[in-house]
Amino acid sequence: MDATISHNSKTRTATVAAGIIGNVMEWYDFAVYGFFASTLGQLFFPAEDDTSSLIASFGAFAAGFLMRPVGGAFFGYIGDRIGRKRALNLSVLMMAVPTFLIGVMPTHAEIGVTASVLLVVLRMLQGLSVGGEYTSSVVYLAESAPAGKRGLFASTSLLGATGGILLGSMLSTLLSKVLTAEELGTWGWRIPFILGVMVAGVGFLIRRHMPETLSVKKKVENPLRELLRNWRQLLQVSGLNLITAVGFYGIFVFSVTWLIKYVHEARTVALEINTTGLLVFLGGVPFFAWLSDRVGRRPVLLCAGIAIAVMAHPITWLMYHSDIQMVRLGEMVLALLLAAFAGPVPALLAEMFPGNIRVSAVSVGYNLTYAIFGGTTPMVAVWLINKEHDDLAFAWYLSAAAVISLLFVRKIHDRSKEPLPE
Repeated sequence: MDATISHNSKTRTATVAAGIIGNVMEWYDFAVYGFFASTLGQLFFPAEDDTSSLIASFGAFAAGFLMRPVGGAFFGYIGDRIGRKRALNLSVLMMAVPTFLIGVMPTHAEIGVTASVLLVVLRMLQGLSVGGEYTSSVVYLAESAPAGKRGLFASTSLLGATGGILLGSMLSTLLSKVLTAEELGTWGWRIPFILGVMVAGVGFLIRRHMPETLSVKKKVENPLRELLRNWRQLLQVSGLNLITAVGFYGIFVFSVTWLIKYVHEARTVALEINTTGLLVFLGGVPFFAWLSDRVGRRPVLLCAGIAIAVMAHPITWLMYHSDIQMVRLGEMVLALLLAAFAGPVPALLAEMFPGNIRVSAVSVGYNLTYAIFGGTTPMVAVWLINKEHDDLAFAWYLSAAAVISLLFVRKIHDRSKEPLPE
């Protein structure tokens, strides 16, 4: 561990809270867009047919991800050169502004194409911020973890991110229930974006007194230059996260639109199913992270990756059903399999690099994959379905991503029983 932190019960609780609170806010704000993609498509990217509008809307969703490697490099430099605490505090503040502006900005009907351009710019600013938040907290929590619990500790960053998405999903479900379609399309969609400012304020207050884990003697002049010497591990980070990127945004973001548009479920039903899946994922992540502390990262990742590769299409076929319980079961199984792979990953990433470049390396490698494959998953899924004339076509994309990630899992050096590299 790069800095000494007292591990009494109170300190551990405060450390975990400080590490994950920003993730709740960041991912709540970032994912709410996905839940309202069809509405935002009509308001900001009007087209002659709904599919073109939806693809354009998901294109703006993907634009936010394109900025994530830039944000990863920016916040990685701050985290490795100045301190983990400074990076985490700054990222929370930088997310709050564009999120609020999305909530109050005029639509295409009011200012024309300017509205479309502004929405893309604000999404890119969100991407810049989120590019440093999650990975900075992963490193912070891994460095703060007591012996034998690094997998469990680091996985709480993923719980925060998922909790934020769950919060967005629950609020979207509530709004869909209490507002009419007309109210939701005219002003109701703005509510989740405006409320994000409150979450940001709470996150900043909690993080003001968090301890620093970066040792002064470990700092280097330019961590990004040092990072280039570890380019093979950087590529490995990207490969390992391919299935988590495609899987997460396929299962928990695109699935809402898929259930509405292709399975013809009501919006409230689709959001309720998505919320159920997120709850299963939330429960599964700490369990499989804990399991990886006991048996090692690689065995858990291999089993989970193989299961996703083999089962993605059959489970998606199960969800393409008129029986709502079959749909719900399919979503829950996919969520559990993804949790099995995602749970051990945060600690594994922190274990791959020395402390002087850890934030930079994890941030850049992780965000490259999410920029190229995560953010584009909903758009690619719609394109595949239309190209193949098969409503289940995107399931093969999940399987392919799992196979590629498995190739990288086979080459990892499992350090779950070792101290973090110096």
